[in-house]
Amino acid sequence: MGTARNATDMVGAPPRYEPFGWQHWPDHPWMSYQFRRGLGETQEGGGAVSECFQAASRMIPGDLESWHAEWMVVARRNHRRGDEALRARHVRTAQNCWLRAANYYRHAEFWLPAHDARRLATFELMEECSRKFIAHLSPAGEVIDIPYENGVPMCAYFVRAPSAEALQPVLICMGGLDSIKDEMWFMQAHGALQRGLSVLMIDGPGQGGTLRRHKVVTRHDYEVPIGRCIDYLQTRGDVDMSRIAVCGSSLGGYYAARAASFEHRLAACISHGAIWDIGARWRERGDDHALAEHIKWVFGADSMAQAAEIAAPFRLSGALEHMRCPYLIIHGGHDVLGVSEVSTVHDYAKSHGLDVTLRLTSEEETGADHCQHDNPTLGQELMLDWLMDRFDMTG
Repeated sequence: MGTARNATDMVGAPPRYEPFGWQHWPDHPWMSYQFRRGLGETQEGGGAVSECFQAASRMIPGDLESWHAEWMVVARRNHRRGDEALRARHVRTAQNCWLRAANYYRHAEFWLPAHDARRLATFELMEECSRKFIAHLSPAGEVIDIPYENGVPMCAYFVRAPSAEALQPVLICMGGLDSIKDEMWFMQAHGALQRGLSVLMIDGPGQGGTLRRHKVVTRHDYEVPIGRCIDYLQTRGDVDMSRIAVCGSSLGGYYAARAASFEHRLAACISHGAIWDIGARWRERGDDHALAEHIKWVFGADSMAQAAEIAAPFRLSGALEHMRCPYLIIHGGHDVLGVSEVSTVHDYAKSHGLDVTLRLTSEEETGADHCQHDNPTLGQELMLDWLMDRFDMTG
């Protein structure tokens, strides 16, 4: 059952289409942004359009408890259907249901307080569905604990591309401030596998299970965790070590660029969203910001002022000039988080002799939102076609 009050009963500005995509609750832009993110991911299997609108129609605009409750309804429904389909030996239907359920659980978990007992429980329901989904791929995906530091692992999935090539190129896929390994299927990994690239989807420091289970907060020198990922890939025997790329979305755009600046085993780098100086950006944000609690959790801070201090070294000045591999910056032309840093990152890279490409997506072609959340398929096409060219691949 949905919540008693219906979104259509609420007084407020009507839904509308913006240059960055569908704005479901204009009076609640952050909630609308997250709904747009989920709606876009339906086209990569992360939901059904009708179920997303059904859930939204039952939410109270601005009420984050109703957000959690209604996503849990459709998540449980699909989780149950997936399990029933497998018992009936309808494996493809089961996979479809689990993939939808995983992303619905991710939505449901998103706004819960960091230390709410429901947060890890919901996250692990998401992982349960993700693991069932990848286990039935061909080849089957693997759940990986990548050795990190102090006996603590990074949580990850490895999925080998369905091709006969013995040594395959690999894309290391990671999110940013709030995106996690499981969401990378919809943002990066699906398109990579379609083109013959194996994928390592990771929860690095400050992300996903590595934060939630192991309490590991983020760090500015992301070449360290990415180096651990490459060390792991080197142990496999089915990876072309000369063709390893990294892609980071949102804050991951900084992580990827920083990693590739100092980890020269990487053959290509993609910033799926340009980040120049996160500390400077956050000095303007107070503790009442919509994502303040999440930011403080990820950075191990007690206040936004402290988070900005911790984030001071999270900048590309003094780092980016050390990158040796080809570098793609892709950014939404109407990114709701801003476009001001794009030219700074690109021009700095260019002035230091990097092989850098900048791609801004436009309102007319769609995909103009942050990380192409309004059209993630387009984002994957643009990123992965660039990477295929750099790796001299066809697909």
